[in-house]
Amino acid sequence: MEVRLNQILSCLALLMMALVTACGSSGDGSGASAPGSASVSVTDAPACGYDQVNVTVSKVRIHQSDSASDNAAGWADITLNPPRKINLLNLNDPTQPNFALESLGETPLPAGHYTQLRLVLEPNSGNPNPPFANSVVLTGTTNEIKLDTPSGIQTGIKLIHQFDVGSGQRVDLLLDFDACKSIVLTGNGTYKLKPVIKVIPFVLNGIEGFVNTNLLGSHVVVSAQQNGDIVRATIPNSTTGKFFLARLDPANYDVVITADAHATAVISGVPVPTSTSITTISTSGTPFSLANSSTQAITGTVTLNPADDDGTVVVAAKQALSPGPTVTVKSVVATVLDAALPIGDYRYNMTLPTGAPALAPYSAIPPPITPTAAAQSTVAKIYTVQGSAQVVTTTGTTVYATQTPPASAKDITIVANQTQDFTLSSP
Repeated sequence: MEVRLNQILSCLALLMMALVTACGSSGDGSGASAPGSASVSVTDAPACGYDQVNVTVSKVRIHQSDSASDNAAGWADITLNPPRKINLLNLNDPTQPNFALESLGETPLPAGHYTQLRLVLEPNSGNPNPPFANSVVLTGTTNEIKLDTPSGIQTGIKLIHQFDVGSGQRVDLLLDFDACKSIVLTGNGTYKLKPVIKVIPFVLNGIEGFVNTNLLGSHVVVSAQQNGDIVRATIPNSTTGKFFLARLDPANYDVVITADAHATAVISGVPVPTSTSITTISTSGTPFSLANSSTQAITGTVTLNPADDDGTVVVAAKQALSPGPTVTVKSVVATVLDAALPIGDYRYNMTLPTGAPALAPYSAIPPPITPTAAAQSTVAKIYTVQGSAQVVTTTGTTVYATQTPPASAKDITIVANQTQDFTLSSP
């Protein structure tokens, strides 16, 4: 089935961890370091097809060795008592006054070099009935569905990231918990939690603007992209239409706006000059609008080689503007067909606009930026379907990056192109 974005959701769920550490001299001439502290907060961004993504956090653990075992000495823990159940999607709107943060607590840390973080979630109990510690609620429903969690959750989701805590220093780290890629629907209808987390900058910067509020019932998604890859995605505020693509590395980005039954709009080359700058590309008085468009569904089977039913398979439909950048119009997580043999097969489907995309280069000078479809009629209906996959185990991560047959641009209104099967191989 197609993975869709609810109006009040976003495609990536963010788990914020602000590690606030401060170490200094004891002042007695001995050269000893005073203890610092580490604080943890939670925030979120878009997730795919869910009204709730619930995780219950019991502990955050920090260590100076990336190989430290669960029982090794030297762990600094932030313990939540009682464990806290958090719906990540309640924290998905950085336009809120509190920037969608929720504090989890703090712990002392000595000065030094740190290389490992662990996020510990409560396992689901044996009770077959809700409420569950970790669960999802599908878009438009109220039923809480249990998330199957790997045994490693009980000792913590291991995150390797190096940072230094100096004397008197405060260190802030933000953990990006990608809910869209972290939840896998299996062929037998169960949902697995396969956590995909990375560390991103804590300081607030990014790109902000508005979309026309008439679009808000059409599952609007706004993303910041580079070379056709989604770096950050969000959904507009459900009342005002304001969006904020927060916490971006200083660089130029292509901002891509999509909505159901509407043509894509792209603003190319939007600058984010510094780690604290916020670039405004539209206002409430001049919001972005999208043209209506017909749509076409495409589907296919992705086969992993070597075969594995425990992977996260992502399929993206990309469009090369002419002239202009290549952008991802839609990205979905494929469903593992584990109820059928052979193993290693996944199914995807997505619905794409067939109308010409609109493009405008970034400009800081009025009049407002107005994307138009001029010169883009030749790329309407033309998409390149690309897949990627990874399988995470206790011994490491296997990446599947070689696609056979190679991805190529195709007119999706041609019946033969509406089913695209391919194999992804690891090196």
